[in-house]
Amino acid sequence: MGSEAQDVCLLELEAVIGFNGHVFSGLIVHPDREHLIYPLGCTVILKSLKNNKQTFLHGHTNNVSCVSVSKSGNFIASGQVTFMGFKADAIIWDFAKKEVYARLQLHKAKVEALAFSPNDKYLVTLGGQDDGSIVLWNIKTGQAICGSPASAHNAGHCLTVRYCNLNDDVFVSAGNCTLRVWELDLPNRKIRPTECQTGQLKRVVKCIEIPEDDSFFYCGTTSGDILKVNLTTLLLNGCGPVKHKFSQGVIAMRMLKTGDLLVGSGDGMLTLCNGTNFKMKKNAQLEGGVTSVSLRGEGHQFFIGTDAGQIYRFGYTDFKPELFSSNHKNAVNGVAFPFGSSELFATCSKDDIRVWHAKTSKEVLRISVPNMTCNALDFMRDGRSIVSAWNDGKIRIFTPETGRLMLVLNNAHSMGATAIACTKDCQKIVSGGGEGQIRVWEILKGSSRLLESMKEHKAEVTCVKIKSNDKECVSASSDGACIIWDLERYVRNQMVLANTLFRSVCYHPEEFQIITSGTDRKIGYWEVYDGSAIRELEGSLSGAINGMHITQEGDHFVTGGDDKLVKVWHYSDGAVSHVGIGHSGSITSVQICPNNKHIISTSADGAVLRWRFPRRSS
Repeated sequence: MGSEAQDVCLLELEAVIGFNGHVFSGLIVHPDREHLIYPLGCTVILKSLKNNKQTFLHGHTNNVSCVSVSKSGNFIASGQVTFMGFKADAIIWDFAKKEVYARLQLHKAKVEALAFSPNDKYLVTLGGQDDGSIVLWNIKTGQAICGSPASAHNAGHCLTVRYCNLNDDVFVSAGNCTLRVWELDLPNRKIRPTECQTGQLKRVVKCIEIPEDDSFFYCGTTSGDILKVNLTTLLLNGCGPVKHKFSQGVIAMRMLKTGDLLVGSGDGMLTLCNGTNFKMKKNAQLEGGVTSVSLRGEGHQFFIGTDAGQIYRFGYTDFKPELFSSNHKNAVNGVAFPFGSSELFATCSKDDIRVWHAKTSKEVLRISVPNMTCNALDFMRDGRSIVSAWNDGKIRIFTPETGRLMLVLNNAHSMGATAIACTKDCQKIVSGGGEGQIRVWEILKGSSRLLESMKEHKAEVTCVKIKSNDKECVSASSDGACIIWDLERYVRNQMVLANTLFRSVCYHPEEFQIITSGTDRKIGYWEVYDGSAIRELEGSLSGAINGMHITQEGDHFVTGGDDKLVKVWHYSDGAVSHVGIGHSGSITSVQICPNNKHIISTSADGAVLRWRFPRRSS
């Protein structure tokens, strides 16, 4: 790939909208009280609470599965998942330098949980179900001291570990019918477990919380109750609440200085309860199951993460949730800017369309359609409506200010509406469907009319673009064809064929050429007039190119795909000038904002990234 061998600069990543709320206790406030730490895909994100500036820790090769921060704040540890039989890394990061301090490679398939000892001496790591081992590491040397099976042969697999607050030699592990306290025997390089006695109670423990004095510890269970165990005698001290258990299990807990417990449950309830009898004092309902509870400083403020990708901020006194950050929890399928405006953009996913403020990355509007997936969206040129294509075969039109549903085109496509574009005069919509049809709709006041249905594609239509005079459009399909259609006579003008599943197509602004991308990793330039091939570029070394967008001047275009790289290309010489490294999932779409200052890219892991568009180099 000759173009890649030239001098390629790195794109500057400005902001990431995204948070993996499925990682248990993955949202942590750093001891400095000024940073939030949380995972997204293969990346660990550090976000300043003062100015919202983000720093990215890149080093994992697959999704981050657990995160922990040392008591001093000097170190962050993160573990990842990988494939069966392969090593799953845990990484210790130097917080001050924001770089890898040590890479720990012993576990297979997944690192389930990890915890620092109170004085930064040791890190304990727990392997996943296929690994089943606990390993203790010396932080100073980055070497393993010893390891042991996490649970006894007749017990279930272990899910979590927690270190004591005062003793570097004692930690607790728990999981499916297993609850053990471990002690380090350093001279013999061994960790020795002692089973806790819980009598007839058999529970699956998801989280452990140990008060500052190490007198006992709490275990949150999937049954919705909390076990209280004496850390000296290892005997069950209490269990509650007796009547009103926490619905869908206790997933996250934190103890406050007052002796009260903050309990996050699977039904999205955050409860402040008494640490002795577990009686509820206050509660708040949040969106999505609570997976993280983290205190800021002494606990006057705390941050809550949910599996719906939401981050909330609470004050202890008023106990009212403030939505600190909202994020997509499913793959983002498309992105669109209103005509001529770079301040806002919209993204679409399963269950919703969201409108974001570009500069602050704040969500300004959410349009929810539960249990449906939005495959594509576009703004009408007058900015008065968002047009969207959905997997139930409907086209839905909403107002961008309020999200009110203006119009539904029922049964627009029999196998889901998969691509959409609006004409410049705001009177027509061209849509593509899973069955391969291209349909042209006239939008009237409060109603619509099907003008024509054009059926030549034999598989899903993946992209539709309309020429600036509204008289022609081009459709890309996974049947290996791109078709240029006459929108006045509703006939095919030209067809482009290639041995690929086409994913994206763009008109060059001068509209005498189109460029295409797809699963063959090639970028094709084609003549609009006769459909002949002009040139072919090697677009990627691995995986399909799913998204592509060209500047209004036509001098550069941007691509993104399964290789997780955003690439900026010179149109005329076909060379890559800049590469953006930051996505953890396959890139699904890319868009250059109208003022050419930023690129927005979206991915299959729910992330939305904003990049600084490079200054003109030619």
